[in-house]
Amino acid sequence: MKIVFIGDIVGRPGREMIAKHLKNIREKYNIDLVIANYENASHGFGITKKNADELFGYGIDVMTGGNHSWDKKEIFEIFNTHPLIRPINYPDKSPGRGWIELEVCNQRVAVVSVMGNYTMPMSDNPFIKMNEITNQLRADGIRHIIVDIHAEATSEKQAMMHILKDRVSALFGTHTHIGTDDLMIVNGCCFVTDVGLSGCRDQVIGMDRDIPIEKFMTGVGGHFDIPKKCKKILQMIIFELDDDGRTINAQKLRIYDNGEILKNTARVESY
Repeated sequence: MKIVFIGDIVGRPGREMIAKHLKNIREKYNIDLVIANYENASHGFGITKKNADELFGYGIDVMTGGNHSWDKKEIFEIFNTHPLIRPINYPDKSPGRGWIELEVCNQRVAVVSVMGNYTMPMSDNPFIKMNEITNQLRADGIRHIIVDIHAEATSEKQAMMHILKDRVSALFGTHTHIGTDDLMIVNGCCFVTDVGLSGCRDQVIGMDRDIPIEKFMTGVGGHFDIPKKCKKILQMIIFELDDDGRTINAQKLRIYDNGEILKNTARVESY
């Protein structure tokens, strides 16, 4: 089973890179499932129904959320009609669901979204919640479990990896928008601290750089915006799972709008 995981899609530039490249990626690598994070897909904050339909039309199968899941209120309705999930450690009464089950290559696959604590909205303890849901999924016979941990602190992401590495197939960090170089396969679990954004690469976390620079220089900020023109990047992890839900190979793929493509192979670890 070959899977693609795409981190934070940031605004129109990110959607344009998905539109341009994802179909070819699916065909070239014989991809069976594409997962992406929607949290910044619509002008940098949340996702609209129009943009959700657009991204699913490009070949994404499931989308995960984060702390901006609620920014576009129309998402409340499309949680019931689209394969969208929000962090599982939001209160149970919050709109939407925290995980979704799919059938892929005759296997049951669970995709889970969870949010960290540091600098994030108040929510349940992500470590206890993930420990519980992972045990429940495995008790139900699901071995192919893919987790998006949407968190600011790298320590939270790495701690979650150590807690779950023997029970989940893959754990991918999102939220910081800055890709890390620690892609690895640990005890059969694919892990990277942060996949990195898909969108503008020459700004500040995908947003027009003028406002964050002004805030850093003066202490006075403004509304973050997506620039109309920028240099773009598409970042993803391509990984393969065996019948037991363990990762057997993985690579990071970075595609630039100038045609340059960089690949990094995951380091295999055991600890």
